[in-house]
Amino acid sequence: MTRQDPESFGSRGGASAAIPASLPRLPGLDHTLRFLNSGYPFIGQTCDRLGVDGFRARLMLREAFCLRGPEAAALLYGRSGTTRVGAMPTTVLRLLQDKGSVQQLEGEAHRRRKALFIRLVMDPARVDDLTRRFEQAWMRGLTPDCEITVLDHANTALTRAVCGWAGLDLSERDIARMTRILFRMSDRSGHFGPGTVATLWQRRALERQLRSAMRDATGDTPLAVLARELPPGTAAVELLNILRPVVAIGRYIAFAAKALHEHPMWCELFRSGNDDYIADFCEEVRRTAPFFPAAAAIATEELVWQGAIIPKGSWLLLDLFGTNRDARHFPMPERFRPERMLDWTAQDDCFIPQGAGKVERSHRCPGEMATLALMSSAVRMLCCRMEYTLPPQDIGVALNRVPARPASGVRIRIQRVSRETIPGNSA
Repeated sequence: MTRQDPESFGSRGGASAAIPASLPRLPGLDHTLRFLNSGYPFIGQTCDRLGVDGFRARLMLREAFCLRGPEAAALLYGRSGTTRVGAMPTTVLRLLQDKGSVQQLEGEAHRRRKALFIRLVMDPARVDDLTRRFEQAWMRGLTPDCEITVLDHANTALTRAVCGWAGLDLSERDIARMTRILFRMSDRSGHFGPGTVATLWQRRALERQLRSAMRDATGDTPLAVLARELPPGTAAVELLNILRPVVAIGRYIAFAAKALHEHPMWCELFRSGNDDYIADFCEEVRRTAPFFPAAAAIATEELVWQGAIIPKGSWLLLDLFGTNRDARHFPMPERFRPERMLDWTAQDDCFIPQGAGKVERSHRCPGEMATLALMSSAVRMLCCRMEYTLPPQDIGVALNRVPARPASGVRIRIQRVSRETIPGNSA
């Protein structure tokens, strides 16, 4: 795939998009219901209709500057003048990050905390260890003629793997409870109501449990490292900010299983022993799978974006979904094409499923190495360690549900299980 130079950003299918003196504002008092009804495509479709890459809307009675594209990604992730503090609704912040977390820091404090995360989740040896644990957990209990839901099975396997990897010694009952809470923390982030309140209470209880576990932690596990280097409350928050995102990868794994069913040629290719393209397959899953629709920030100074003035204090929303499906950078974006050969290590501002910018200097998620390793492992096991069929079910994706998922979670009926080591696999 040939990507367009950011200097020429604004061209649309050979024609230049207008650069407005000020961003257009949608008519009407508030656009929250329109956003909820449209879901993930809201920003991109509105930009297409207006012929621009940014507009103003009123969401939850708050004016938002809705932006898309690599230039917008660079604005939110690649320069000073923006902050994550105050950008998320309170319930979303409490479920996904919490106050005092790395995402709520800026400047030198953020760089120091981010360096700690990079040490823990981007060390190849640690990622290999986590992947081996995941593979062992995935194969646990699988037998011919059993039926599993890929999303649920992945969530449990990921929880078991990441908790053991982190240094937590949990009973089977605790694993089941931890799986439910960690999954709900991301699953409830796009919803409001009694279920969200209950999940917030469960998160608080989990933080207390982690603080208690840290008192006697020793060695080089993430649990022990965080306990040594951060105050107890902050350490518990940041450990959850490792555990929760790892379990959230189960959603990507469910989308990968859906893609294998819809494009069986790739499963046949991998099953034949040619797994050179598994990473490309998984990166295309990350590009196309709707995860979180947008990233948010607050302007800490007056900004200029494509000739338009964005006042200090403005709420900025970057369209992750639309940027990853921008035809200017991803020709035929609705088609599933692993041959695009996408690669998170390029850390550009076009392919941004988990954020943009350089990971060590921005708020880009440091977990992409682990995400790709775990997804690749799951795809290998689905293709090479088992044979299965899909019973009749709905694997459609509702784009007005945040976060989205295949409706059934992808149920599979296993016909054969192999315990042999897969060539090139880590287990």
